[in-house]
Amino acid sequence: MAALAESKSKAQYRNYEAPARDTVREFYRLQHAKQTYDFAVAKKAEYLRFNRRTMTPWEALDYLNTLVDDSDPDIALPQIDHLLQTAEAIRGDGHPDWMVLTGFVHDLGKVLCLFGEPQWAVVGDTFPVGCPWSPTIVYHEFFAANPDADRPEFQHGTGVYARGCGLSQVHMSWGHDEYLYHMLKDYLPEPAQYMIRYHSFYPWHREGAYQDLLDDTDRAMLPWVQKFNPYDLYSKNANRPQLAALKPYYDDLLAKYLPATLQL
Repeated sequence: MAALAESKSKAQYRNYEAPARDTVREFYRLQHAKQTYDFAVAKKAEYLRFNRRTMTPWEALDYLNTLVDDSDPDIALPQIDHLLQTAEAIRGDGHPDWMVLTGFVHDLGKVLCLFGEPQWAVVGDTFPVGCPWSPTIVYHEFFAANPDADRPEFQHGTGVYARGCGLSQVHMSWGHDEYLYHMLKDYLPEPAQYMIRYHSFYPWHREGAYQDLLDDTDRAMLPWVQKFNPYDLYSKNANRPQLAALKPYYDDLLAKYLPATLQL
């Protein structure tokens, strides 16, 4: 079973001042300049029809073996290794099997790269669009190049959203979280849905930003997202899991909760 990092080493994670990989700063320069409100709305309309391809869960997971996340400041292993490390750490701590499954599939939405999407439109921390950017967002200075900076309706108060509207009514920067949430929301309990949809929304679940947008459901679900986050973050290490030995367990888990094929 994978284990979480010791407390003394946790400060080494998410170090954006000196990331372990030189792709990270350039990734966020592009993401912050290009993730506009109109872009996010258009991508939701384009992809949430799920009419591009049919794949089994394992076929989608196998694709992740070819992907290294340019936004990750911590480690450069293929995505399937990160998913196994996350899920095994959750399983090792005795959490419900639906949460183990959530750990195993939480980044499955990165199959968006299959369709030619650049990584800045798939991975990385997420944030609301259509309202002021929180200063807690990593590399906040790069938003100066975003065209939405010149749209006054986005730059005051809660922007285009009503106060207390709830995160479900807020458009987030487009990426794998939102995509996978819509793909799997009918198969998983609500805490798992929140873990998938908002696990990259660090300004909310880690920094406490965007309080004026939240509703009671968001506040009730926040502890679940915060429970999930350490497994996503602190299970990362250089020791690759042995997929062959673990596969029978995950075969059964996928079959218990998910359909035999997924519409992408």
